[in-house]
Amino acid sequence: MKNKKKTITDAELQAYIDGELEESRILEIEAYLAENPWLYEKIHSYKEINNDLHTLFDPVLNEPVPEHLISLAKKISRPRRFYTFFRAAAVAGLMLISGFSGWAIRGLQPGLHETKTLAQEHLVKPAAFAHYVYSTDMNYPVEFGADKKDKMEEWISERMHADIHPPSLKNQGFELVGGRLLPSTNRMAAQFMYQSADGQRITMYVRRGVWDNTQTSFQFRESEGVGVFYWIDGQFGYAVSGNMGKDQLINIAKAVRLEYQNPG
Repeated sequence: MKNKKKTITDAELQAYIDGELEESRILEIEAYLAENPWLYEKIHSYKEINNDLHTLFDPVLNEPVPEHLISLAKKISRPRRFYTFFRAAAVAGLMLISGFSGWAIRGLQPGLHETKTLAQEHLVKPAAFAHYVYSTDMNYPVEFGADKKDKMEEWISERMHADIHPPSLKNQGFELVGGRLLPSTNRMAAQFMYQSADGQRITMYVRRGVWDNTQTSFQFRESEGVGVFYWIDGQFGYAVSGNMGKDQLINIAKAVRLEYQNPG
């Protein structure tokens, strides 16, 4: 066990708390925690804090965006102070919940009949909302610009404990604008933004799921004018969002899925 102690990194402990490790590694880390009660108690206390936060704030987080705010945002043709404030407040609210949410909720193993419902709540809605917020932002639509693509990939991959990269959509007429790390209910997510020559924007959203390892075909949802094609492949869920026709959007989604299935 002494050798295993040396190989357990801070990143792995964080991944353990986030519930994003393989089962065999979880057992090794739990054995390590059993020999270090002070660390085990610390992690346990963080999980209790997380549960308390969910009890307090989940009802608010799950509320739909008020209609009057949606209508107001749709009317915006250029950046305004109110919208910038609303966007920042919305993201800050999500950060408040998700800052602690990785400390809990591990071991959820839903059946296939639950997968669609879980994907709707934990993939489709967050992806659509993130697209709605950032695709209309003319000042700060991304955290990392395309000129910092390597740094962006390194940072997002490290935080999500997986190799995450933006697919190329040049053949579909879209250039990478950049990307960012986002909270997504009980996990972290990556959002990559693309723009066409005429200024049309789409976003690609990826996150680790709460669903059991499974696969789904393309599914489509539309909310407030934002179309979302999504699918699940193993532990990860993917969503491509845009304000465009369904036929055009599915061709882009197919290109994204093909690249992720055939990396390199």
